[in-house]
Amino acid sequence: MARLIGRFFVGTVLLSPLILFAAEGIAFHLEASKPISRFNSRQISLLSKLNHVDPGSLSRFSRIVVPDRWDLDDLDYSPMPKVIEIFMNERKALLVDLEGQTFGAYESGALVRWGPVSSGDRNHQTPAGVYHLNWQAPVRTSSENPAWVMHWYFNFSSARGLALHQYTLPGRPASHGCVRLLPLDARWLYRWGEGWLLDPGTRETMRTGTLVVLVGIYNFTVPQPWLRPKWWAEGILVHLERLEDRLDPK
Repeated sequence: MARLIGRFFVGTVLLSPLILFAAEGIAFHLEASKPISRFNSRQISLLSKLNHVDPGSLSRFSRIVVPDRWDLDDLDYSPMPKVIEIFMNERKALLVDLEGQTFGAYESGALVRWGPVSSGDRNHQTPAGVYHLNWQAPVRTSSENPAWVMHWYFNFSSARGLALHQYTLPGRPASHGCVRLLPLDARWLYRWGEGWLLDPGTRETMRTGTLVVLVGIYNFTVPQPWLRPKWWAEGILVHLERLEDRLDPK
């Protein structure tokens, strides 16, 4: 349900540059993580998303965020907006909220998938901005460290060497600037996203790939906000000021 805050409408449809969305009809609470075996595989997958950590690492946390109900579709648990009006003219678009460390994938403005991310750490912060998916590789070895092997790699800034790819999610921003994803999300995005089209002779861009928008700034001075049940109740505050002016004209 949309609500009015100040002069902004906020809710499931973006009517202004400021949007606030929270999962409706779902409450969250903290529970001891162990024993993880009390949860089934589908529940563990959802807990991984909610706590922004790899499924196998959930038990490392003494307490985890747990929903009060399990019977809904995965999209119903999303903190990302269900609809973004300014994406309605985009066949596909990806929104990454750096503050909340969460992504949302959209088709004609409607949310089709969401999940957690791990962006750049304090010394290698991922820059907000408007990008496009460029080129991809099923496996890529980092040029900085050959020990870093990245699966389902999809570059979105060739100039800066930034990409979305599978890698460890430790429950906090920890990359060297790329946007890390859970394995299932990285594989899905690799197949769903569309890369650029280059002129075979000049190598100039003939068609840009899927729109990628990174917004917000992560606050490294406070605990991870998604580990508070109240954060899920309040919803993510996404700032999209002047974004319309920066999107490619159709």
